Amino acid sequence: MELTFEPLKNDLLLRAARGETVERPPCWIMRQGNDALPSSSKDQDMNTQEQPPDILRRHRATAGRYLPEYHEAKGNRDFFACCRDPEVASTLTLQPIERFAGLLDAAIIFSDILVVPQALGMTVEMRPDDGQYEKVLAKSVDVAAELDYVYKAITLTRKKLAGRVPLIGFCGAPWTLFCYMVEGGGTKLFMQSKRWIYRHPEESKKLLQKIAEVCVEYLALQVKAGAQLVMVFDSWAGELGPEAFKEFSEPYLAYISANLPKKLAEMNLERVPMTVFPKGAWHALDSVIDIGYDVVGLDWLQDPADAVKIRGDRRITFQGNADPGVLYGTHEAMTKAVEVMVKGFGGGKKGWIANLGHGITPGVNPEDLRFYLSEIHRLAGN
Repeated sequence: MELTFEPLKNDLLLRAARGETVERPPCWIMRQGNDALPSSSKDQDMNTQEQPPDILRRHRATAGRYLPEYHEAKGNRDFFACCRDPEVASTLTLQPIERFAGLLDAAIIFSDILVVPQALGMTVEMRPDDGQYEKVLAKSVDVAAELDYVYKAITLTRKKLAGRVPLIGFCGAPWTLFCYMVEGGGTKLFMQSKRWIYRHPEESKKLLQKIAEVCVEYLALQVKAGAQLVMVFDSWAGELGPEAFKEFSEPYLAYISANLPKKLAEMNLERVPMTVFPKGAWHALDSVIDIGYDVVGLDWLQDPADAVKIRGDRRITFQGNADPGVLYGTHEAMTKAVEVMVKGFGGGKKGWIANLGHGITPGVNPEDLRFYLSEIHRLAGN
């Protein structure tokens, strides 16, 4: 049965993502409703009966949340317990929309990219010569059942939003999820990931393809549940050089963009705008523009004006891209950062979704974020 929701009152994000001219650039912030990564070690001491697998615990080793109301809603639950509780996840998704009413043009569901490795059965790092690798490749994942809590949270949130702003669903990119799976958690050196791709390239590609197929189904089910735009986070894209990116990341990003619309059509669902965020892969911007996404996220290392030159007359919208660290700065510094974006992206009436160049970071004062958002409205809304 097709779900019904109230009509969307603010469709700026969707129009901008489709490349339409808008009255002002839509604005939202990565991690606006999630923890300001990384999360708190004290989470791991709470609710021990609901501890996530080891790979997920190590992903969230230390802490910082930027909204005080987050703690009240979270209670004594650990991070992934919040993700698995649709009511709590929905509440946390809506908190920034309510606090910054009129300043944010989208909500993003409270979840985590690592729910996909969890659904694939990953608990520890794996190697190409161990039994777990073959089990993951052979596993028939019931994406609908394994991640049902995400879909329930999306549907509940759409109903609570009552058309105020669109809701974004998301997943991690195959390369980024591959890294977490073979490393067994977060890493600074990516030793196992590099060992895999340079010693075992074919095994790596089989695992990347498996992840990509799961991502397509996962995103399609998010759309079925109510997501109105979906985003693919390739957080570790910058760990690959130009040639390695073209071999081990870009083809699997392209697989998602090509096959998600087909999957939606099979499910009698309309296509939704798609965003890809290949963080750090500035060298690949020219080719990423052509792999089928509507929006390409830019990190703060990419000059907006240079990105616009690379884009040329191709119909793509950019998202970003101020340094998240500017929110620790003075109001003058924030204003300057916004001015650089507005000028670089050509004023903001077409081809730009305002954001940061990555997620909001620990210790940011919510009122400083309010100022940053207000400056975007002031400087790009004329």
